[in-house]
Amino acid sequence: RNGDGYLGGIPGGKQAWQDIAQGKLQADNFSVNGKWVPWYNLHKTFAGLRDAYRLAGNEDARAMLVALSDWALALTSHLSDEQMQAMLRAEQGGMNEVLADVAQMTGETKYLELARRFSDKSLLAPLARGEDRLSGLHANTQIPKVIGFERIGEMSSSLAERLQWEDAAAFFWHTVHDKRTVATGGNSVKEHFHALGDFTPMIEEVEGPETCNTYNMLKLTELLFLRQPDAAYGDYYERALYNHILASQHPGEGGFVYFTPMRPNHYRVYSQVDQGMWCCVGSGLESQAKYGEFIYAHGSDGVYVNLFIASTLNWRERNIRIVQSTRFPDSETTRLTVQGTGRFSLHVRYPSWVAAGSLQARLNGKPVPVAPDADGTFSLTRDWREGDHLDLRLPMVTHTEAMPEMDNYLAVLHGPIVLAAKTHPIAGETLATLADGSRMGHIAQGQVVPLQDSAMIVADDKDFLDRIVPVPGKPLTFTARDLIKSKDKLELIPFFRLHDARYILYWPYATPEGYVRTREAMRQEEQERLALDARTIDQVAPGEQQPEADHFLRGEGMDAGIIQGRHWRHAGNWFSYRLNDRQHQAVSLRLTFARADAGRQFDLYANGRLLQSIELEQNTAQEFYTRDYILPPDLVSVSDGTLTIKFVAHPGSIAGGLYGLRLLH
Repeated sequence: RNGDGYLGGIPGGKQAWQDIAQGKLQADNFSVNGKWVPWYNLHKTFAGLRDAYRLAGNEDARAMLVALSDWALALTSHLSDEQMQAMLRAEQGGMNEVLADVAQMTGETKYLELARRFSDKSLLAPLARGEDRLSGLHANTQIPKVIGFERIGEMSSSLAERLQWEDAAAFFWHTVHDKRTVATGGNSVKEHFHALGDFTPMIEEVEGPETCNTYNMLKLTELLFLRQPDAAYGDYYERALYNHILASQHPGEGGFVYFTPMRPNHYRVYSQVDQGMWCCVGSGLESQAKYGEFIYAHGSDGVYVNLFIASTLNWRERNIRIVQSTRFPDSETTRLTVQGTGRFSLHVRYPSWVAAGSLQARLNGKPVPVAPDADGTFSLTRDWREGDHLDLRLPMVTHTEAMPEMDNYLAVLHGPIVLAAKTHPIAGETLATLADGSRMGHIAQGQVVPLQDSAMIVADDKDFLDRIVPVPGKPLTFTARDLIKSKDKLELIPFFRLHDARYILYWPYATPEGYVRTREAMRQEEQERLALDARTIDQVAPGEQQPEADHFLRGEGMDAGIIQGRHWRHAGNWFSYRLNDRQHQAVSLRLTFARADAGRQFDLYANGRLLQSIELEQNTAQEFYTRDYILPPDLVSVSDGTLTIKFVAHPGSIAGGLYGLRLLH
């Protein structure tokens, strides 16, 4: 027993927290005083105790949560606002959200004030002004913060303050949804928000949208809907639930997916029991238990039907049950049956994927008019009787969506369901789709198929949907033989039913006249990049949280940031990474620098041996440039399969900034 309310498992935690309490702070994107995201880790304990009380009524959990919150309050009581904000550079999960929950649970404003102090003002301020400054930021660091913004806004007594927090949360949702989200409802590449207007990384990289991001976007969506019901929130929730969350669990093995590549002809890997306990395993377990959470909601005048999922709603306050019977999305009909009596409104979402005037409704067998309200729902208000039933027909049509800012890549959907095709571009291949527990095990690291080798939609224009034909007797299965140019016979099926295979979800598109030209352009763009990837044994993205953690970043006097959407790392003293070279094949390092850092001087070491003293250049043609440094063969041959690459600043100078690091053979 600690005796102060603290409950945590951070190695060396007592000393680390004591240093923080005394204001000894050195924070980075993913560490505080050298400890890996301590508040992020501890937030899981906060949230678990909250849920144990809120969902299971466990009073011991409530007492432990309040004591832990008091410990956090005492720990930070002597930190200035500036020190708090410095500490919040490191990922902290949803600390502000859970503290707002404690404030609501206890009725004590001290926890709400602590929630405010745990809110990152560098994110809040631009969002409240309606400015998207998300490019380059670690995506799932930001989304939980914004969930907290919304909760703080809900509980603020001042109208001006409430609007600031709530406006920030709403703007974040809209800018991510409208400008940063792909067809599946996911966002981010390699865990980070890429530059607005440039979705090229989404197609090129194999580390596509992270599942945790969508888990948290759905939490935010629910909160925003509860504040102001709108069918647009239901549309997004449905899209993300079916096409990312449902698709992220293996139907046989039960494992979870971390990254879902959008790159054509790549694949996903799944966690295994007791291996790879990734963040997306924790949120994945939770997500698979939440399919019923957003089907219904209720307000003062009635019930909202947000999703079309077979279910039973128990409205205990009114002694009414509503039973929804459906096989959606394999069927485009659903029936809502009322058990009980009473007057209330039934607000049904009019999906964005149903054409205006196409949704049909019949009450007890008789047609009723369907006129959507301003919030995108249509309502029936009446004295409901036992056995009343409302039948809905939701016509699902096949349509396409272009990758944002890339109209030469198309996703095919039927209603809200994203369709994809299994592919077999590598003869005789056996895919390893079960991830191991290694540091990079969550990434599908198999062979990358060149983009120009992908099957392609070829048509004179994009008015080709009548050429996508359903397969009789196979729900949500389609062919497009005279539309898709491929050496294999491909079927389009729901992405959530596609597992253990390479796939195409976003299809390259070309006209018949431009087909050869398009393939050649793709080949040229891919050639140099894939050649470099083929030579790369290991690489680090400096300044990005997960790649640095995966390569055991160490250092003193470090800092990191973003310039023009590119991450960097530097240090007033030193910093290092540990790279893998298990086959002892490394011959050189390729480092990326910036002209803006010209004049900085530092030494480059490998496994303790000085490779070169470096002075960064000014007279370079490009703002960012690369330089190669040879590794001595005798150094590589006697290594243990790893190389520690260290950057040591000269007196009065800075080591870095480093914008990229590759180990080449």
